[in-house]
Amino acid sequence: MSPKVLISDKLSDAAVQIFRDRGIEVDFQPDLGKDKDALLKVIGDYDGLAIRSATKATEKIIAAADNLKVIGRAGIGTDNIDKEAASKKGIIVMNTPFGNMVTTAEHAIAMMFAVARQIPEASASTHAGKWEKSKFMGVELTGKTLGVIGAGNIGGIVCDRARGLKMKVIAYDPYLSEEHATEMGVEKVELDALLARADFITLHVPFTDATKNILSRENLEKTKKGVRIINCARGGLVDEEAVADLLKSGHIGGAAFDVFAQEPATDNPLFELPNVVCTPHLGAATTEAQENVALQVAEQMSDYLLTGAVQNALNSPSVTAEEAKIMGPWIKLADHLGNFIGQMTDEPIKAINILYDGEASEMNLAALTSATVAGIMTVTNPDVNVVSAPVIAKERGVQISTTKQDQSGAFEGYIKVTVVTDTRERSIGGTVFSDGKPRFIQIKGINIDAEIGEHMIYTTNDDKPGIIGALGATMGAHGVNIANFTLGRSTDKGEAIALLYVDEPVPTAALNELKGTELFKQVKPLTFNVD
Repeated sequence: MSPKVLISDKLSDAAVQIFRDRGIEVDFQPDLGKDKDALLKVIGDYDGLAIRSATKATEKIIAAADNLKVIGRAGIGTDNIDKEAASKKGIIVMNTPFGNMVTTAEHAIAMMFAVARQIPEASASTHAGKWEKSKFMGVELTGKTLGVIGAGNIGGIVCDRARGLKMKVIAYDPYLSEEHATEMGVEKVELDALLARADFITLHVPFTDATKNILSRENLEKTKKGVRIINCARGGLVDEEAVADLLKSGHIGGAAFDVFAQEPATDNPLFELPNVVCTPHLGAATTEAQENVALQVAEQMSDYLLTGAVQNALNSPSVTAEEAKIMGPWIKLADHLGNFIGQMTDEPIKAINILYDGEASEMNLAALTSATVAGIMTVTNPDVNVVSAPVIAKERGVQISTTKQDQSGAFEGYIKVTVVTDTRERSIGGTVFSDGKPRFIQIKGINIDAEIGEHMIYTTNDDKPGIIGALGATMGAHGVNIANFTLGRSTDKGEAIALLYVDEPVPTAALNELKGTELFKQVKPLTFNVD
């Protein structure tokens, strides 16, 4: 049965066609997102939801979305999606951060020109039949210093365009390396230096706890007299009331805002002030950008629903289509390793430590780690998946750590998972052989070569005769067919383990009989999803 996607906002016909061409059933209802009650009634029927900003994917909507696997936002902002609720329910939230980069950067440059030459006011004056040529004295951009706060995707394009305008570009971005700054042709500076030196300041950062009010009143007062502020990024990055006060005092020479702390912005302290350019969140409002993000979200959602490839997810590690092909067996292995330990652990887990060796260490570790944690947690909560597992683990206070190392043994790569509880540590290692099948290669420090079966029995015992006979006799007496078995032993500790592959779940009576003998220290039935 093909996946089913609901488009509840206006998306281009080309995006709709992408879903259809990929074999996905699509229901295009561009006005449905405005009606919360109507959306609530039907959302449970869909595997995917494609939206813009009109649809509000609230906690209530997500709670009703029993089949939903992915929400795709055609655009960057996802304030209209309850990402925490989606994560807990295992729903991937995607956006399209690259579809409108150029458009937003161009708007910032346009706003900079507009405020430098007072173009909107001059235009309004001329439309009114006035000829106030001497009133609108502007400044050139050439030779001026542009301070860019956030030199990522959009900020980087702004830097490039500004250099083309012969501006001196300085950038504040904690994640920008000196090497990359040199490649971009910009000077990396601290925030205080940017504030003191810039003739124009433009912001290109997301709204987070770290960036909230980054241009506070205190920071704005540190700026160069006559500075012009441009914000085409997110509302809430700038203290708008402070900007208004400093405009009135003459400290700030002009401002251009496309985004506001409260939107729709029908009332704002910046309105009606001279040399302030305001637009209604138009950064991405071009024909090209709207088409790009629509096509991009359709491709991303299709890839995920059909191949498991994850791109531009905000609550899950990204996995490209090529990675998904190569990593498939390793992700399955990570899930099995986690599932084994989850089934073996009957007390609260304090920490999960994962070692990636050799070939495994060069893969997408975020994806492998999510699969491992999900494998552990599905034992007690079958609804958990790779999206929700890390969130739930964090809520429970479980510490997750990863280590990677170069190849250290006979295998080209392996994964070792260790869980820590109040009373013990338990570990298991595994690898993927050339046949693409995951194998357990170490349990409790004992080397072993075991495939993974749907129904298994794990036992531990002192290394002495009679174990195989006892297992065979007990299973035979209860009508359980043993398909295969694997043994391992520790020569220095005198301890041995066995893994039996059986055709069906083992009756409780058979397990109790094994536990009742003095031969076995531990007897544990195991089940794995081997599809």
